[in-house]
Amino acid sequence: MYSRALMRYELLVGLRYTRARRRNRFISINSLVSMIGIAVGVWALIVVLSVMNGFQREVRERILGVASHVQITGSDNRLAEWQKIAQLSSKEPHVLAAAPFVQAQAMLSAGQAVRGALIRGILPDQEETVADFGSHMRLGTLDGLKPGEYGVVLGVDLARALGVLPRDKIALVAPQGLVTPAGVIPRLKQFTVVGIFEAGIADADAGLALIHMKDAQTLYQLGDDVTGVRLKLDDLFIAREVAQSISQKLANATAQDIYASDWTRTHANFFRAVAIEKRMMFLILALIVLVAAINIISTLVVAVKDKQADIAILRTLGARPGSVMQIFVVQGMIIGVIGTLIGVVFGIITALNIDVIVPAIENVLGFKFLSKDVYLIPELPSDLQSADVIAITLMALALSFVATLYPSWSAARTNPAEALRYE
Repeated sequence: MYSRALMRYELLVGLRYTRARRRNRFISINSLVSMIGIAVGVWALIVVLSVMNGFQREVRERILGVASHVQITGSDNRLAEWQKIAQLSSKEPHVLAAAPFVQAQAMLSAGQAVRGALIRGILPDQEETVADFGSHMRLGTLDGLKPGEYGVVLGVDLARALGVLPRDKIALVAPQGLVTPAGVIPRLKQFTVVGIFEAGIADADAGLALIHMKDAQTLYQLGDDVTGVRLKLDDLFIAREVAQSISQKLANATAQDIYASDWTRTHANFFRAVAIEKRMMFLILALIVLVAAINIISTLVVAVKDKQADIAILRTLGARPGSVMQIFVVQGMIIGVIGTLIGVVFGIITALNIDVIVPAIENVLGFKFLSKDVYLIPELPSDLQSADVIAITLMALALSFVATLYPSWSAARTNPAEALRYE
């Protein structure tokens, strides 16, 4: 009793109106529909954004499994004194490892099959510190790349297109030719396939070939120079800041033109598209919550008409217009708060257990939503982020609050004499 006495009467009356058995059943049904609409909208938003976060994380991890967090290159794709640059870069905070590479275009042929490819020369032991090729190997290992033996590791789609397996021979044609009295002759070298990897990224699986860095330096006549140095960071989301810092320090420490780029720039179009798609999905699904909020308006408008006499009595007892307005704001917000909480609870439960829920639905329906033959990622990944849950909750509550303003304002303007004339 004591705690109830401390409560403002506007809150008590608003709660009573919400719980009371109404004469107009339309109000109760419309309130329930509004509550369900808000719950479904919030539920769908949390699940869809979690799945999109999961897809983004999966693709990002696959891309960075073959790419690098930060890449340091020189002018004309040629970098001298790479050991010094790698050593200086490794001293930078957040840098975990550094590895040199040589990168150039070439033509690969096996029998009648011919394919263009991106050739990357690597040091296998150092490359494993900045990339995850080892975990993506399907046949053979990176250790099969020995200097002077001219071995090559191919992406799975590239190997399939060439029709080769480990121990098969392929011919590599470098675009830089040899100048002879008879003219420019393309440099051609025979390589032995020592492994096949599958990174899950089309560009890498269909167009990347790995060879030993010494073989690449010989093939492309680089001497001791390399194309650049790849870095791995302890936090990939600060790659841009680290790249800028390293670029400034290396420019002062060396006499070369140094360029440092991070993964957000090399794959900017993809991640920008994902971010735009996520925002658009948020706006589209927010319309569900908006429709439910509009239902709150109609519910309260009918409730105000139904409670005209009660409002008039409260006004004659001394209630201020602002107090009457607060009563109906409370009534509308209860619908919004309960609907939002139900949606948040079901959304979090679904997002955290989507790896169990989706296979169960697939078993019941008898087909897979994401076939391995069609989609890059055959399972629905989920990455529930607290920031998304908070944003969705605040958005739903804000729409619910805005929806209560007009009906509550209309109730506050009720004239007691007019309302009681026919009572």
